[in-house]
Amino acid sequence: MFGSIEAGGTKFVCAVATDNLEIVKRDSFPTTKPEETMKAVLEFFSPYKETLKGIGIGSFGPIDIQYESPTYGYITSTPKLDWQQFDFVGTVKKAFPIPVSWTTDVNAAAYGESVFGNGKGRSSIVYYTIGTGIGGGALQYGRFIEGFSHPEMGHMLVNRHSADTYEGNCPFHKNCLEGMASGPAIEKRAGKKGQDLSEKDVQWELEAYYLAQCAYNTTLMLSPDVIIFGGGVMKQRQLLEKMKSAFKELLKDYVEVPELDQYLVLPKLGDNAGTYGCLALAKEQQLHS
Repeated sequence: MFGSIEAGGTKFVCAVATDNLEIVKRDSFPTTKPEETMKAVLEFFSPYKETLKGIGIGSFGPIDIQYESPTYGYITSTPKLDWQQFDFVGTVKKAFPIPVSWTTDVNAAAYGESVFGNGKGRSSIVYYTIGTGIGGGALQYGRFIEGFSHPEMGHMLVNRHSADTYEGNCPFHKNCLEGMASGPAIEKRAGKKGQDLSEKDVQWELEAYYLAQCAYNTTLMLSPDVIIFGGGVMKQRQLLEKMKSAFKELLKDYVEVPELDQYLVLPKLGDNAGTYGCLALAKEQQLHS
């Protein structure tokens, strides 16, 4: 069996699956302090201690992914103070001395979509989560695009819409994508949560403009086969069509991209992309250990 830990800033989603990656048990726990949350996580997996072959972890970050680093497997400089410099992989391996795959939560979702979803059969995919925060992960020929660390695509700078007076929600950059287009940015600009806004509210024009810039930048930097937009904000179904129109206007046919309905898409796996990605990574890690 294989385990999945999707570690988000709000909650942890854990799952256990068969060798064929069919989920047999799933549960979620609030993200509080490491000692509380991890106690619940390890107890979730304890009945499967004898049958687990590997665990995949997709975590909020920043995280240390450099295998030779003394802090490999740690959550590092996260704004969640209790989790700073937390040895995530070490804690899991101490309880379950089996292969552990370690990546970001958005990388895990990208991997899930590449194996089972709208990235299947594509050589190059990019996945964005648009929610409480914004993150991006990229895969080329089944491998994550990374260097000294994992990408922080959610903090690309964007041009402010001429009708937008909001200064931005990111404490580091103000007018980065996360600062202008995350769920909290929508709420602070509008004075109410996105889910409480009308489909015709002007906020969605602004949101589409910022996400279109994201798609534009991604297209010209990476030329992926598909860009997948997931996360809670994207559950506003009118948003995707607005974003496609704004993207087309920004691009001005400078490069020829695939048919927009196949190029800018929602995740086929919905909220399950991260879980399936962690499970697939766990199996991959076990096979190569």
